[in-house]
Amino acid sequence: MSFGEMWNAVVDFFNREVWLKNLLVSVLILVAGIILIKIVMVATRKLLSKTKIERIAQQFLCTILKFVLWILLILMVLAENDVEITGILAAFTAVVLAVGMALQNAIANVANGIIIISSHMFKKGDYIIINGVEGKITDINFMFTTLITNDNKKVTLPNTSILSSNVTNLGAYPKRRVDFTFGVAYETDVELVKKVVTDVMKSDGRVYLDPAPFCRLKELNSSSIDFFANCWCDNDDYWDVYYYIIENVYNEFKRNNISIPYNQIEVRERKDNVVMPYTKQALPERKEKERSEDDRIDLEYDSFKVAMQKAHHKKELKQKEKAEKEAKKKVEKEKKVKKDEESK
Repeated sequence: MSFGEMWNAVVDFFNREVWLKNLLVSVLILVAGIILIKIVMVATRKLLSKTKIERIAQQFLCTILKFVLWILLILMVLAENDVEITGILAAFTAVVLAVGMALQNAIANVANGIIIISSHMFKKGDYIIINGVEGKITDINFMFTTLITNDNKKVTLPNTSILSSNVTNLGAYPKRRVDFTFGVAYETDVELVKKVVTDVMKSDGRVYLDPAPFCRLKELNSSSIDFFANCWCDNDDYWDVYYYIIENVYNEFKRNNISIPYNQIEVRERKDNVVMPYTKQALPERKEKERSEDDRIDLEYDSFKVAMQKAHHKKELKQKEKAEKEAKKKVEKEKKVKKDEESK
């Protein structure tokens, strides 16, 4: 048998066995599709790696693309086997809508996570303040952002709440300004306070000399004059610099006899004669109001209600006193039993 005859026999066989032909074509489409999907995914990953998109965003985009390609491949295989895909698409769309409605908050978090990551609002390691919570970011994903507070508490914030709130990123830049307010007594030399505070800030090698440390008189309060001071340091040194300056300024104030006042109240003795105006006329005699029969009945009814309320209140008091007496007797009885047991 020649090759042509063999080929014709194979063709005739598959023409007679249509299901086998469809199965073979489906397998070929599936294999080719899998290979094509792998090629497309490798090319996409290489392309995204050359962009400035965050790695987690790249992974998310690759996952979505892979899911879409697999759906298209499955639909192609079903169409090759003469399966009506219109109904399948309608059912799939309905399922997607139902899942989307049920998971709308989660989907919103994912969408906001993409915005946070792609916009570089903040990054892992930054120190942020949001909704009264502050801490260092330890993890950012498409659903949540995780913080560790100064007292080592783990706080997980949904991405939706982050985008709908004001976020203060204290770790956005390598440098950070440290602010202080110092209150001293009114008799203090202003120039001396400025010199002491500035010298303390300059004594710390973690403090930048450019821009130079700053200290000026800010406010005249009721019991003190307040000085505003600031200096710049590296972000990581913020708290160390803050506590160093607070402690040493306090010490230097003491060494230089600079008084830190308490809140004060000024009390004066009044020596003038206070005249209170009054009317010398005495109270008038009581004159009973004339009431109708209906008013008298209403008054009697109100009096009856008051009397009933008083009786009910008196009954409650008696019950309460009785319960307290019984409780007291019970306690005394328990003490007596305990004492007898100890004596035995």
